Amino acid sequence: MKQDSPRQAVVPVLVPVPTETPYSYAVPDDMTVVPGSIVRVPLGPREIAAIVSDQPAGAVDARKLRPISAVFDCPPLPGESLRFIAWIAQYTMTPPGMVARMFLRAPAALDPEPPVNGIARTECLPDRMTAARGRVLEIAETGSGWTRPGLARAAGVSASVIDGLKAQGVFEDIVLPPQPVVAEPDPAFKQPDLSADQIGAGRVLRDMAEKGGFGVCLLDGVTGSGKTEVYFEAVAAAIRQGRQVLILLPEIALTHAFLERFQDRFGAKPAEWHSDLPPRMRERVWRQVAENQVRVVAGARSALFLPFRDLGLIVVDEEHDPSYKQEDRVFYSARDMAVVRGHLGGHPVVLASATPSIESRYNAQQGRYRRVALPARFAEAALPELGTVDLRRNPPARGGFLSPVLIDEIAKTWRRGEQSLLFLNRRGYAPLTLCRVCGHRFQCPDCSSWLVEHRFRGQLLCHQCGYAEQRPEACPSCGALDHLVACGPGVERIAEEVVSHFPDARSIVLSSDLAGGVRRLRLELEAIEKGEADIVIGTQLVAKGHNFPNLTLVGVIDADLGLANGDPRAAERTFQLLSQVTGRAGRTGKKSLGLLQTYQPDHPVMRAIVSGDWETFYERETAERERAGLPPFGRLAGIIVSAATRAEAEGHARALRRVAPGDAGIVVLGPAEAPLSLVAGRYRFRLMVQGGLRADLQAFLRAMVKAGPSPRGSVRVQIDIDPQSFL
Repeated sequence: MKQDSPRQAVVPVLVPVPTETPYSYAVPDDMTVVPGSIVRVPLGPREIAAIVSDQPAGAVDARKLRPISAVFDCPPLPGESLRFIAWIAQYTMTPPGMVARMFLRAPAALDPEPPVNGIARTECLPDRMTAARGRVLEIAETGSGWTRPGLARAAGVSASVIDGLKAQGVFEDIVLPPQPVVAEPDPAFKQPDLSADQIGAGRVLRDMAEKGGFGVCLLDGVTGSGKTEVYFEAVAAAIRQGRQVLILLPEIALTHAFLERFQDRFGAKPAEWHSDLPPRMRERVWRQVAENQVRVVAGARSALFLPFRDLGLIVVDEEHDPSYKQEDRVFYSARDMAVVRGHLGGHPVVLASATPSIESRYNAQQGRYRRVALPARFAEAALPELGTVDLRRNPPARGGFLSPVLIDEIAKTWRRGEQSLLFLNRRGYAPLTLCRVCGHRFQCPDCSSWLVEHRFRGQLLCHQCGYAEQRPEACPSCGALDHLVACGPGVERIAEEVVSHFPDARSIVLSSDLAGGVRRLRLELEAIEKGEADIVIGTQLVAKGHNFPNLTLVGVIDADLGLANGDPRAAERTFQLLSQVTGRAGRTGKKSLGLLQTYQPDHPVMRAIVSGDWETFYERETAERERAGLPPFGRLAGIIVSAATRAEAEGHARALRRVAPGDAGIVVLGPAEAPLSLVAGRYRFRLMVQGGLRADLQAFLRAMVKAGPSPRGSVRVQIDIDPQSFL
């Protein structure tokens, strides 16, 4: 009688494609996998890296099962990471495979680093001793193994000296382990000089890290209060316990200065993780994080998806910053997901900011977070004196954008040998170029936005899709020569005006899109810190965490700019941005001044900043949010429907609206043409879904999408839970 063959094991596998459930794969008899194993599987005609899941897969005919090709020689993802993938997928309504894809961003790291050939000292002695050989032997005693060129460089000799000693048996061949990407941080390397407030706050954070367990602490301190040194106390505690630490930063440009501060405190830099990191270094960081060899990572929002083995603390610096929100493929807030990851992994989370978000402040008031306040600057340095310049009474000269009041203060500051910062949150030279003869306006051919003139490059650029063209001499519509005029200011135009008023002053422009990229930006930030510039003109980049010791004047060119839109967070964000940028002044104790050029000096945002009455501002904004049922008192979700034609996008958006479930607690607004109605050749319509705190928006949206038509042709539907942008 024929015996049945043994039943083949089948496991669910998360493949990095937009499917709602894992795929089923057979496990070969000679292979062992567990949930979290990273495997290579066939998918269509190719093979890809994927993650063995602990979630059920869809039913599949056994005859159609395909086997797993290989298991990567890599530690499996821990259960915390698998739970994190599942939670984000459910909450953001993203296919789990696309979330898993974010854990697989360094495919070359899935295989072990290749061994490194090295040499080690033996008991043999050379036949004769020279000064060069003596240096080599002395240095060789300081380590268990060296690479041949590394030992030669350290001893200051040629490689032939090493070869000669090796030929005599003084050295033997060995295989060296991969070099660590960063040295081990030492929590006792340097004891910081903390104020009484900092000592108290540091004790709270240190206790959280030592006790472990989930908890969120909001570290709320004015600019210059030393929040970084305080949360370093929690980092030190986690390191002493042998745990891993993740520190999230909002901008790559901040990373360099932060690395230096970290090294001063711990004697070694943390590992970096951001988009500007070279691919080979990304692979090594990913691998060594997975193997628990890296103790601390400082990185951008994507660092949340590194395969930490033993995460013990997450810090989110500048927690209010909108750049923590990702709005591509997987829509998520890194700040909120950091709290989720802390909850799933059972470890503390620190949120730090001088201007916390209303959501975080409210959570602290409700007791969900613990709030630790630093109300004064370090070393009793005074906050800058703040005032407004009413542009109705003190307008700039014709063709200019700097008020006489601000120009006078810049001159006084320069004569004292101190630095001024002029802030305008507009890149380039001018936001619009038009023809004075026929009125032609230069617009992006693929977006509903004007082309921004970048005079340094001689180009007109679209800040939405990146389209660029050379600035012409003649109007392309009527052919008129020398009649193209720049309308409105960008930082380049302010820099031009500064030079006209202060031709002998050293001025510098800081903007994220200048030639030279991040490297040039870091060099310029260092130059400003060293006092090598007198007047700095910058975008919002300058508002984030920089320490310019000699900066005593901040002038905001257009303080009203952020208020001129329909964003429900406009007042909060303007308040945060202006508070942060004026907070760059006087951080070392020098008397300092911040001036806001505005046409609305009586606006609540302006009054709150100038008076320093932040509590009243927060109370007012919180009350308005509560009246409108907006977060944190209600829930929002955005639906963005885009297509190659306006009719397709509008038609699909209206069809979705018609099938919205009847729910008294949830309201659907729209569809309406998006403020940016055309981006990269795609027409866009938006719907807004609003509900109470207990409303199950995800279930409502799933029912709505299921009942609606399937996207056809070029139609694409994106869902944004907890939207931060309304464009």
